[in-house]
Amino acid sequence: MPQLAKGGKWVFGWVTVAADRSIVVPGQAWEEYGFAPGAAALLLRGSTTSGGFALGSEKRMPARLLGRALGATVFEPGFRVRLPEAVAVHPTQRLLAVRGSGHALSLLTQGPIYELAETHRLTVNTQASDP
Repeated sequence: MPQLAKGGKWVFGWVTVAADRSIVVPGQAWEEYGFAPGAAALLLRGSTTSGGFALGSEKRMPARLLGRALGATVFEPGFRVRLPEAVAVHPTQRLLAVRGSGHALSLLTQGPIYELAETHRLTVNTQASDP
């Protein structure tokens, strides 16, 4: 997992939104955050700078973060998550998977970290195949 700048965020790689609004979470992130098929997932609003959203396991989410919830879904087999309509993404959109807090994976859509990642060659590019 690369770190784009000294002292900067650790990046898991690019994730692409499929036509059915699903994404495939990078395997390393799936393990690090303890995601499991069938478990409840929460999606939280991202920052105004980086946009996007955070994805976390409902059981590991502290109560103080629940007010930021955009919606809920379920982790599926194959590291897949189907995003609810409340999450502002579109098919073919690239999201940057970044190590967020210990509670949730950050999936960025804009901002300085996203722009810096566009200038780097990241080896992880996870794309959900359409069903």
